[in-house]
Amino acid sequence: MALCGASQQLALISGGNGQQRGGRISRSNRGLIKVQASTSSEVGVYEEGRLERPNWSGQTPLSRLVGALISFKPLYSILKLGARQVLISTAEKKNISWRKLTSDVLESDVYKELDSVQNPSIVYPDYYLKPFHAYDEGNLSWLAAAEVQPATMSMIMRAVPTASSVDEAKEIVFGNWLRRIEEHHLKYSGNPILDILDIGCSVGFGTRQLADKFPTAKVTVSKFPLLLLP
Repeated sequence: MALCGASQQLALISGGNGQQRGGRISRSNRGLIKVQASTSSEVGVYEEGRLERPNWSGQTPLSRLVGALISFKPLYSILKLGARQVLISTAEKKNISWRKLTSDVLESDVYKELDSVQNPSIVYPDYYLKPFHAYDEGNLSWLAAAEVQPATMSMIMRAVPTASSVDEAKEIVFGNWLRRIEEHHLKYSGNPILDILDIGCSVGFGTRQLADKFPTAKVTVSKFPLLLLP
């Protein structure tokens, strides 16, 4: 994300794993996935850990072990299936209609838009076509795009296991995030936020939260410049 004030720019970058066409989120469409952000004491207090990253990432012995296990394809296939089933299981236990939400997308008119958004002249980097998360097609998987909403809801519930509902979990997760952004902005600028640019925004969950939090800002979403990635 990039939030631009009147006289200085604050760089708050977040990435996504989906595809998004360039454009602006209209105020009338934001209500589709609207969760009102809270700045009251009802939202869980943000706590910082001592680690810059999880133990299994980076160059620690544990991270190297995890990397070696993932690189072993037969084991990776099992881990991939298991991870996806964990998310689906969590969704079903928390009354998240994973299959219905997915089928609603796949059975809609979404495929009719394919020809209008495809650009056959694009040559994607090899890494972009490799398996990603639980999807063999990687970043270009239509199933992944259809499942991103229930998957995100499931992950949020796993992140806040004490939440009684998805809405409560969203309020805690996004509330903490939005509060830190606001604190950062007030510390380093304080000017009115006029523009919000979300690069690599996936399906725009975070974008919509920012649009609700800063209603006077112009919100722009952009597809990630794939060829500029390492």
